[in-house]
Amino acid sequence: MPSLRTKQLSVLTMNTTGFTACFAVWVMFSIIGIPIKDTLQLSDTEFGLLAATPILTGSLLRLPLGMLTDRFGGRPVFFCLMVAIIAPLYLISYATQFWQFLVLGLFVGSAGASFSVGIAYTARWFDKANQGFAMGIFGAGNAGAALTKFVAPSIVLAWGWQAVPQIYAAAMTVVVVLYWLFTYSDPAHKVEANVTIADQLRVLEDPRVWKYCQYYSVVFGGFVALSLWMTKYYISEYGHDIRTAALLASIFVLPSGLIRALGGWLSDRFGAHTVTWWVMWVSVACLFLMSYPPSQILIQTVEGDPLTMSIKLPEWLFTILLFIVGIMWGLGKASVFKYLSDDYPTQIGVVSGVVGLAGGLGGFLLPILFGILLDWTAVNSTCFMLLFGTTLVSLMWMQYSGERQKDRELKLLMQEHAIDKLE
Repeated sequence: MPSLRTKQLSVLTMNTTGFTACFAVWVMFSIIGIPIKDTLQLSDTEFGLLAATPILTGSLLRLPLGMLTDRFGGRPVFFCLMVAIIAPLYLISYATQFWQFLVLGLFVGSAGASFSVGIAYTARWFDKANQGFAMGIFGAGNAGAALTKFVAPSIVLAWGWQAVPQIYAAAMTVVVVLYWLFTYSDPAHKVEANVTIADQLRVLEDPRVWKYCQYYSVVFGGFVALSLWMTKYYISEYGHDIRTAALLASIFVLPSGLIRALGGWLSDRFGAHTVTWWVMWVSVACLFLMSYPPSQILIQTVEGDPLTMSIKLPEWLFTILLFIVGIMWGLGKASVFKYLSDDYPTQIGVVSGVVGLAGGLGGFLLPILFGILLDWTAVNSTCFMLLFGTTLVSLMWMQYSGERQKDRELKLLMQEHAIDKLE
């Protein structure tokens, strides 16, 4: 009989593996959408819709699947979810028309709902002192987006874009088998049978939930949106080929996924608000610089001759700022869910579903808005202008929320605990 510690580590490992695979599938159109765009001669708005369509179902299903996780446990729900996406994933390779890609994308998009299942399933296996770190490790499965950036372009160049969904479907089948073999269920993790759906949804009356939704729509919604958009951005703005553009985009995606575990640990140590506060401040500063479009300024000199000055963010500086934003959002994704485990320990499934839904909807709407703004203005950096505005709203909300006092109380509690241990 495996020990509790063995079960904890096995569940955490397989949850993270499953979520990584699901996330790689979820953002697959960020790569294969580029040759599809060229083949079908899609506009930027249509490309944004194609890339974002899977994000819609993955977002909308997060709440109901989070509720099912509370009721039936994470193992059967996660397993059934992964099984359900294998067939439509494979069928994408046979699609030839825009509407076919959209319909199949809706089915495959359910992979994104794996987050609300896995985060609740993971949290219940760990005590409160270690939940932030454990959820951060699980959330590092966001690095599945980087996996797609590394793997998919090579597959496209070697065998064509149709091979990507076929290979991903085969890999998902292997993950499903391993998941069932190495995960466990604990009846104590389920909510009582007499808890109704209305009881579970009553949490929506809490205004804090909506505040956390706003935060997560920035740190996760923005992450998903840029994961889908950055390969195309590097191609159109700096003239790279798809492989180089995807590699540069992974500089944002990979650290943002992997550093989430550190964000969980920092939130355990310093409090969710302190971490989120610095995430928003650093992000808004970087996004302000990234949003400035290449410009030429005509200056009239005292001698009467015009002087022209060109302003453009160098690619190396842009990439550094993008990397910093990725790091910040990786920390923020963990700190927002630390709020949830602190405030809603017995309702983590439904609350993570609500907040995850908001973040996912941000990831769905933002790429479409990026495409609309680009078609309208023909200015690439409008995507960062939009992200700057949404981040600024979150920062202002935090300023007047009174959350900082909660972190002070947490620090005092930790200091008192340390003193007690010394005595």
